[in-house]
Amino acid sequence: MSEEQAKRRASEPRLSLLIALKDRPGALADALNRFSAAGVNLTHIESRPSRGERFDFYVDCEGEPDDPAIRQLLDAFERERVPVLLLDEKTVAWFPRHVSELDRIAGNTLDAGVALDADHPGFNDPDYRQSRARIDRHARAYRQGAPLPEIEYSEEETGTWRQVYEWLKPLHARHACEAYLRTVRELEAACGFGPDHIPQAATVSAFLTARTGFRIHPVPGLLASRDFLAGLAFRVFFSTQYVRHHSRPLYTPEPDVCHELMGHAPMFADAAFAEFSQEIGLASLGATDAEIERLARCYWYSVEFGLLREGGVLKAYGAGLLSSAGELAYACGGHPPDGVSRSDPEWLDWAPAVAAERPFPITDYQNAYFVAPSLQEAKRRMREHCRQLPRPFYARYNPATQRIWVDRAIRREP
Repeated sequence: MSEEQAKRRASEPRLSLLIALKDRPGALADALNRFSAAGVNLTHIESRPSRGERFDFYVDCEGEPDDPAIRQLLDAFERERVPVLLLDEKTVAWFPRHVSELDRIAGNTLDAGVALDADHPGFNDPDYRQSRARIDRHARAYRQGAPLPEIEYSEEETGTWRQVYEWLKPLHARHACEAYLRTVRELEAACGFGPDHIPQAATVSAFLTARTGFRIHPVPGLLASRDFLAGLAFRVFFSTQYVRHHSRPLYTPEPDVCHELMGHAPMFADAAFAEFSQEIGLASLGATDAEIERLARCYWYSVEFGLLREGGVLKAYGAGLLSSAGELAYACGGHPPDGVSRSDPEWLDWAPAVAAERPFPITDYQNAYFVAPSLQEAKRRMREHCRQLPRPFYARYNPATQRIWVDRAIRREP
C-alpha cells in the first residue's frame, strides 16, 4: 500500500461491531459470509476470551451506520438472532495514525532549539547559537521518508564529542550492559562510530533499521512526553542533532547528540529493548494526560535510567546513565564522583506499576533506580502492565503500511 493509499484508508468511515457467536463449527465462517453477501469490506477481526458457550469477536469494517449495506448486514444478523453491538465512535486525544503524521508533532518543542535560556552555557556564544540555528532549520524542514539531513560539525563541536566519548568509554566497559557493549562494537566496525567524528544520523538510522526496524527522525529540541512516546509506537526515535557547549563537555541542560547517539541509539538495536520501547509508545496513543504522565515515569525509570543485574552485578541500559560521566558509576555502585557528598541510592525491583506512581528529579541524580533481571523480563513486565491499563482502544503498528491499527472506530480530538 502506498503512503497516499494509507492516508486515504485512515480517513475512510469505519465501524466497530461486537458480535457474540455460539461455540459451534462454522459459526465464524457463517458470520463473515454475511459481510461478503452485504458487500461490506472487513478491515480487521479479533477474538476475545470465551464466555461459556459464546465467543465475542470485535470486527472493524468500512462504512457508516446509515449505509444501505450496513443496514442489510445488521438486519441479516437480527433475523438469525445473532447478538451484535454497534460500538460508539470513541473520542480520544489526537495521535498520529500514519508515520507521515509524525511530521505534525516533530517541531513541537518544549525547550532548546535556538531559544536558549540565559543560564545555558552557550547563551553568550554567537558562533554556537549560529550552529544551533542552522541545525534547527534542518530539523524543522525534514519530512518523514526523506533523506536525513547531513550536519557539518565544526572542529570545536567534534572536539566536544571526542571528550565525552573518551571519558565515557572506560566507564561503559565497567558499567554498561552487554547488549549496549555488543552494539557499540558493531557500530564501531560498521559505521565508524568512535571519538574522531560525530556520526551522521542517516548512518546510525540505517544501522538500527536493519536490526530492529527503528529509525531516527530529527527534531529541533525537547518534545512533550505525549509526542515523543507516540514516535516510539512507529519505532521512530525523535533525536536532536546539536552538540552541547564546549565550555562544559560533561554537562548538558537538554538532550543533545552525545546523549542521543552514545546513550539511546545503541540500545535500539536490541530486539527486546526495541519491543519494550514500542510497548510504551503504543500504550500512549489516545491516552489521558494522567496516563501519559504515568507512562513517562515508566519511560524515565527504564529507557532513561534503567538498570539490569547481569551476573550479579548492576549494569546500565538507560540512556540517561550511559551518557552521564558522573551518574553512571553512582547508579551502578552508589559511589558519587570525587568531592561530592551523597548517600547511596535505593535500588528497587523493576515494577512498572510502582514506577508509574513515583515522581523523579530532573536536574539532580536519581534517588532510586529500578533494576530488572534482563531486558526480556523488563519487556515482559512492561507489556503486562500496558495490557492492564484502562485504555480507550488497543493499538498495533503495521510496518507494511506504516500505520496504526486500532480495534474500534475512533475520532481523534485536535
